[in-house]
Amino acid sequence: MFSSHIFVGDELSAAGYRLAGMDTRVPLPGAEAECFGKALQEAYIVLVGYRCARAIPAATLEAALALLSPLVIVVPDWDGTQLADEPANKVRRILGLET
Repeated sequence: MFSSHIFVGDELSAAGYRLAGMDTRVPLPGAEAECFGKALQEAYIVLVGYRCARAIPAATLEAALALLSPLVIVVPDWDGTQLADEPANKVRRILGLET
C-alpha cells in the first residue's frame, strides 16, 4: 500500500496525526528502524517522532534526511521534545528565542 504521507512514532502523537488524516505507524520497542525503513518505501513524506528517531541508527536517519524523496522530517513529540540540532532549533538558540 502506498501513502502520500506517514507518521512514525509514539501512540499518542500518532492519534493526533491520524485525526489530521495521516497514515501512522507505531513501532514496537526495538523495531523502530525496520518500521521507518518500510515507511520510506511507502510514502512521499515521512514524519518521524523525536524519540522514535533517537532509536534509529544515526547513519540510517542521516541518510534518510539527506534524501530528496521521500521528504523526511523529524518532528517534536507530543510533549514538545525535539532534536536540539535541527536547523530551526539552532537558529532559535542563536537568536536567544529558546525558553
